[in-house]
Amino acid sequence: MGPLLDSFWRAAAYCLLPRVVALSLLPLLLITLLAWGGGHFYWQPAVAWMQALLEGSDWLALLWGWLRHFGVDNLPVVLAPLLVLMLATPVIVIVCVLAVALLMAPAIVSLVAERRFSELQRKRGGGFVASVLWSLGSTIAALFALLISMPLWLVPPLVLVLPPLIWGWLTYRVMAFDALAEHASKPERQEIFKRHRLSLLTIGVLTGFLGAAPAVVWASGVVFAATFFVLVPVAIWIYTLVFAFSALWFSHFCLAALERLREQGSGPAGPMPTAPVVIDMPSPPVLASPASSDPHSS
Repeated sequence: MGPLLDSFWRAAAYCLLPRVVALSLLPLLLITLLAWGGGHFYWQPAVAWMQALLEGSDWLALLWGWLRHFGVDNLPVVLAPLLVLMLATPVIVIVCVLAVALLMAPAIVSLVAERRFSELQRKRGGGFVASVLWSLGSTIAALFALLISMPLWLVPPLVLVLPPLIWGWLTYRVMAFDALAEHASKPERQEIFKRHRLSLLTIGVLTGFLGAAPAVVWASGVVFAATFFVLVPVAIWIYTLVFAFSALWFSHFCLAALERLREQGSGPAGPMPTAPVVIDMPSPPVLASPASSDPHSS
């Protein structure tokens, strides 16, 4: 638990650095443009499709009719935008993870390495292509998990548990790989994943729950329509800052684990080879020849 808490407080302190705050604004610009473009072209059709789906269901029609007796009218009109936002939120979160991984994570790892692990050797066990393929594979797996778990979201406790768990798993897979890609060799990375899998998953799950917290700000933009265009970008920036914090947390934890692994000299390839021991034997005495020993020989 010591390395976990130590890396947590260090990551929290690094979030206050101006460089980290500035880096968190770069993905925000990209995500804001994507969200604006998606909302501009697909918002109205998506809301209309959702409203038609709610009004066209037979069993939901019975529910709407029953609620009208209590003065609750036009509920599908109110629920349609909210449901569209709930479905769009996972997409925004996944884009945030990929944006942080591709744009922020390398810069954050370099920042942590320069300030704390300047003597740590870079073995470059994972390049850019490997990182992209790893992130894409993890993202596809997370999307599949989201798809098959959506029916369970209708159960009130599970909707608060399953999405953060999936975000946490995705964050763990992407951030831990990128934190070690530059400094660790492939065997070292595999050894760290094997030794600290539970701790890495814990960091991912906790940051996954932190990533779910800004959804309150996101939902407030739906309730208070006048502040929608202010609260939604703020929520996206909070998402990005949370993932920047997770990148810092993973960087501090993984690089410290790599440093300890090398200090122990017990990595996956075994102990580091030591220099051969050279025994300094005394040289035998040199006997003078008879010719050189006689001063009158010349």
